[in-house]
Amino acid sequence: MLEKTTYINELFAIYSDLLTEKQQSYLTYYYQDDLSLGEIAEISQVSRQAVYDQVKRAESALLEYETKLGFLEEMQKRQAIFEQLEAYVNKNYPTDKMLHQFLEQLIRLEESD
Repeated sequence: MLEKTTYINELFAIYSDLLTEKQQSYLTYYYQDDLSLGEIAEISQVSRQAVYDQVKRAESALLEYETKLGFLEEMQKRQAIFEQLEAYVNKNYPTDKMLHQFLEQLIRLEESD
């Protein structure tokens, strides 16, 4: 379940603006605040089934966006390359301060996107 939660949270960080406000709210309650469907239903004054339907619909939308757009997959690929580059630079050029500065700048740019 933790893997699914992490994956949905990563997708949510990228695609949340494409969801309805209600879907955003329910996913935040469910995946980030770790509230139960019953607790969300009580807060939102709707049935537990309505919350469940919205959560499932939002999850499906996020998965569909990733299937079509692939932003998370591309981000993960870039992250892996950055990690390989950082390890290579640290191993082969440990004293090259300028190279380390360039690498840090690239990493900061990537993290800010």
